[in-house]
Amino acid sequence: MSCAGQDTLARKEHLSDSVIAHYYVLGASPNVKVGMYEVFLKHRTLLVRGRYNNGKKSGVWQFFDIKGGLNEKYNYDRKQFTYEAPLYSSPDFSFLFDDSVKVGDRLTRPLKIGGVYYGFIPYLSVYKLPFETYDVNTYLFQAYIELLISPMGRLADYNVRVVSSDYQYDRTFNIDVHLFSDEDRTFTPATKNGVPVISRILIRCFVTQSGGLDFY
Repeated sequence: MSCAGQDTLARKEHLSDSVIAHYYVLGASPNVKVGMYEVFLKHRTLLVRGRYNNGKKSGVWQFFDIKGGLNEKYNYDRKQFTYEAPLYSSPDFSFLFDDSVKVGDRLTRPLKIGGVYYGFIPYLSVYKLPFETYDVNTYLFQAYIELLISPMGRLADYNVRVVSSDYQYDRTFNIDVHLFSDEDRTFTPATKNGVPVISRILIRCFVTQSGGLDFY
């Protein structure tokens, strides 16, 4: 593969235990991504398809759910969402509004570029259990991530609650939001009747054997 007369190299990167990215970089500048960028779940299900132009995301990117259905489209050139799938009811992913809500209010949820799966991988990768897990059955633990999104569309707070009735464990960890990139602290805020409001995103996860987090 070539780009503007320059040689490119294929690369793979594990974004989580089950998610891997496939992309190309310039041979002379291996930190610069070019051309097609794709992300797969367990090497089979396509989660992301887009393109890089000299290290920058360009054009329309497509983001898919874990069943391969189109979840979101985002145009990086115009900096706007061009498609947003209806959110299905799920105990693993939900939204709360700090403002009071009445019958008839028009609500929009906070949006994250990348959709409800790929877009939230960074919030799983920063946490790991604060103890060794080699003799622990981590599948007896559950984790609950809570993201507080400001009316300005910024990640204002990040908490992880880890619980296990079998191990009599229940702790909540507050993580510094500045550990995330500016892109991962940026959202389109929730609105009520057209006015931006504070919202919370709740994600239920399982704990991996290595002590990290992953989606159900």
